[in-house]
Amino acid sequence: MTSRKISRTLGVNIDHVATLRQARRGFEPSVLEAAREARRGGADGITVHLREDRRHIQDKDVLELKRQIRLPLNLEMSIAPEILRIALKVRPEKACLVPEKRQEITTEGGLDLFRKKRQLRRTIRALLHEKIEVSLFIDPDERQVREAAHLGASAIEIHTGAYANAKGKARVRELERIRRGAVLGSNLGLRIHAGHGLNYGNISPLLAIPEIREFNIGHSIVSRAVFVGLRTAVAEMKKLISAK
Repeated sequence: MTSRKISRTLGVNIDHVATLRQARRGFEPSVLEAAREARRGGADGITVHLREDRRHIQDKDVLELKRQIRLPLNLEMSIAPEILRIALKVRPEKACLVPEKRQEITTEGGLDLFRKKRQLRRTIRALLHEKIEVSLFIDPDERQVREAAHLGASAIEIHTGAYANAKGKARVRELERIRRGAVLGSNLGLRIHAGHGLNYGNISPLLAIPEIREFNIGHSIVSRAVFVGLRTAVAEMKKLISAK
């Protein structure tokens, strides 16, 4: 008896295309064209993080992506009231609530769902009311996974940064943490996503975790695109996650 192939989706994060554009505060490279090339390469969705400091993606980018790109838009966002107002105006198909610090280079860890719980709950409810799927970006910690279900989220995105940065036995331990978190979340009725630090070399072990149904990947794809083009870079990653 042959095992059934697992259907997984790839969300391509194009923040770093905007990072390059913002280096000169100009118009190129185009975030819209990057999204179109990602779609041509097989992306199932486009992910962008509208940070409070607007260091890369701008408000206009989010509006244009929602209006012009024929793919689901996943908006990574903090729970700041200003950002929530924009999300409710744009109404992306998905919203992923993430922690945010002004001084960090990139997101350094998962949300602590036990902090600012009242504001977090209000944000989730407001997004769900507009039929926006809500995921919570968390570490693969049992308490956090259970709290995500308790808060009524649609999904969790497991922060894979510790796994990506670990080596040897430490990486094996982090992989097991991810597996346990994914299994628990799935049993609690959550859709399981994963992302952060994933690349063409380290994603393979995660494909042995059937509960993970969506990967959101950005930096490694944009880095690869410097050499082969964005469409090809996306296609290569899509082929990897579709292999099992």
